[in-house]
Amino acid sequence: MKKTITIASLALVLSNAVFAQRPQSAQGGNSQRGATPAAANAQAPKEEPTPRVNNNIASRNIVPESAVVTNHTVTINGKAVPYKATAGTLPVWDEEGKTLAGLFYTYYERTDVSNKDSRPLVISFNGGPGSASVWMHIAYTGPVVLNIDDEGYPVQPYGYKYNSTSILDVADIVYIDPVNTGYSRAVSKDVPTNKFFGVRADIKYLAEWINTFVTRTNRWASPKYLIGESYGTTRVSGLALELQSNHWMYLNGVVLVSPTELGIERGGVMDAALRLPYFAATAWYHKALPADLQSKKLTDMLPEVETFTINELMPAMARGGFISADEKKKMAAKMARFSGLPEKVILQNNLNISTNLFWKELLRDKGFTVGRLDSRYKGIDKSDAGDRPDYNAELTSWLHSFTPAINMYLRNELNYKTDLKYNMFGPVNPWDRTGDNTGENLRAAMAQNPYLHVLVQSGYYDGACDYFNAKYNMWQMDPSGKLKDRMSWEGYESGHMMYLRKVDLALGNDHIREFIKKSTPKQGQSAKF
Repeated sequence: MKKTITIASLALVLSNAVFAQRPQSAQGGNSQRGATPAAANAQAPKEEPTPRVNNNIASRNIVPESAVVTNHTVTINGKAVPYKATAGTLPVWDEEGKTLAGLFYTYYERTDVSNKDSRPLVISFNGGPGSASVWMHIAYTGPVVLNIDDEGYPVQPYGYKYNSTSILDVADIVYIDPVNTGYSRAVSKDVPTNKFFGVRADIKYLAEWINTFVTRTNRWASPKYLIGESYGTTRVSGLALELQSNHWMYLNGVVLVSPTELGIERGGVMDAALRLPYFAATAWYHKALPADLQSKKLTDMLPEVETFTINELMPAMARGGFISADEKKKMAAKMARFSGLPEKVILQNNLNISTNLFWKELLRDKGFTVGRLDSRYKGIDKSDAGDRPDYNAELTSWLHSFTPAINMYLRNELNYKTDLKYNMFGPVNPWDRTGDNTGENLRAAMAQNPYLHVLVQSGYYDGACDYFNAKYNMWQMDPSGKLKDRMSWEGYESGHMMYLRKVDLALGNDHIREFIKKSTPKQGQSAKF
């Protein structure tokens, strides 16, 4: 992979610019993109010191404006794609123009494109709230991916490698870390946290920041897309209307990866019943279903469970304690058949099985729990007794591989050096969850903007933001049915971060690539119904 270092000069930091030697090739698992493992492990020749604009090197204080620019080439689907990476910070201002915080971002631009006006821009967030953008950045859409096995489990040496499936061939991408995540921080402890930590506050300040970024990078003419994962789907759904209403910035698409409930009301009965298809998918994966169901493909088995859930289970649960004993037993027997749980346990819980109990109970007799965000992962508890797992097996595994890689990548590959700790998860509590009407916000934005399309991506084994609830979101967002032609859903045989599975990494990026091409209008195509 070809790599050169250039300077992105910013007035705030010019006077404090420092010099650092260009990093040598990362060793171990850190393959240079486009290089063979042997070449990647070889030590790079010593070079002369290269100037860089970033005065954070001996400080844990945020610098609201900083930037380091590097040039690279990655091969995507067999074709070389040259690009420029900018790692840096831009400020968040209050209403009087006072700097409140500096947000860290990483911006990738393809450099062999002459007309940026028609080049799509993807603006990417992860969730939490309180999570950095690291997950999709170095494991999904960006030019590098983790050094992990084909199913997403950690391997050593830790590191990263080129991403031959990245969407950088069709769109430029900026990954943004909200306040207290990644390297982003408030400038002072005196800055009120309610400026950032809440559904509405988060949407408001990030929309202002996006406005600044788009203006600074001269991308107003570009087709624009938001992509969010987990709580990031709450964020981008709200941002779609906020950007449109208060910044007059109209989007072409929103991608929801493992979406939350988006403020859409479920209620106790609905919430309980909607879990069953996820239970069935997980039980199928762990071979806990009856032979006739187990012998089917996952996607052939699930429609039967979904139909039962809507047509039989929901009406039965709605009657609560007034259901007959015979019908209650019939429902429990069917739930046991589809979930892999004992009928006795289902009856003991009045047909309402919590996700915590399911994760603990499904493999209890084998001495394992199953993961929350990805139920393919198994955990080991101190005791087999109890009604919930001791820990989330999948999250521990992911932090195992992500944390070394992002710290190595930003310092060694993008040459952004700071003594700030990169917060995989940062302190953002208490988080004000009032005013979450983000599903309706996204619907309103679509109704007002004929260009705006939505793509939903879900992993069948995600127990936190499950696939059937994601479908339910779409059904409830558009009760008129007039927007459904601009909404699509895709499912993957993996979990919350479905892209960690090698097959789904390629498939998911292909779906985003197709979505961008489909929703980018042809020159002269009018925005009208």
